[in-house]
Amino acid sequence: MFSALLLSFVVIFVAELGDKSQLMAMTFALRYRWYIVIGGITVATTIVHLVSVAVGHFLGLSIPTEFISAVAGIAFVVFGLWTLRGDSLSDDEGAKASKVTRSAFIAIASAFLLAELGDKTMLATVTLAADHNWVGVWIGSTVGMVAADALAIVIGAVLGKHLPERVIQYGAAVLFFVFGVSLFFEGVMPGTAAALISGAAVAAISAAAWATVVVVRRRRKPASLEQTNVMEG
Repeated sequence: MFSALLLSFVVIFVAELGDKSQLMAMTFALRYRWYIVIGGITVATTIVHLVSVAVGHFLGLSIPTEFISAVAGIAFVVFGLWTLRGDSLSDDEGAKASKVTRSAFIAIASAFLLAELGDKTMLATVTLAADHNWVGVWIGSTVGMVAADALAIVIGAVLGKHLPERVIQYGAAVLFFVFGVSLFFEGVMPGTAAALISGAAVAAISAAAWATVVVVRRRRKPASLEQTNVMEG
């Protein structure tokens, strides 16, 4: 079991480096506290990898993932809209604060659960469980993925301390939109470049829109200052 645990940890940790799950973890870490993000990731990963080892060890079957990918894409677009809307809290509303925390935890766990179903790490876990101790594979793959995503959470938390709240909000929303569109087209048009092209298009459009907003605001500031000086004079 120990050898299966160690092998699974290394394989999944390396597979997660640069994966969309790390980008997701970083994005969530920009908006929510690290322990909420890591908790949601751990719950989702534990469930997904339990299914993976069951499939690999007991069934030996592959899971069709196109529909799941499309649903995950739609969910990520919803998360993006939710991020743009923001969370409205009063200072003395502790009950509402706990409700938002619970909602964030559920959203994070659901997002990772949908995104990881059919991902390469899940398929790798299925393959490992077919030839190795399933308990060791389950524990090792879960810890490996959480450890890799924890690195991204640290990076996201550090960035969150040095970026304005509005920039974080829009940046996180754009990332969710990119993930959502890519996952949707990955499910609707599997085996094509549609996911990559659509994700790149959303990123390019978002960057152009952000640049336009920045230019417009900079042009309005001198005009407003000039109007203020005229009124004072």
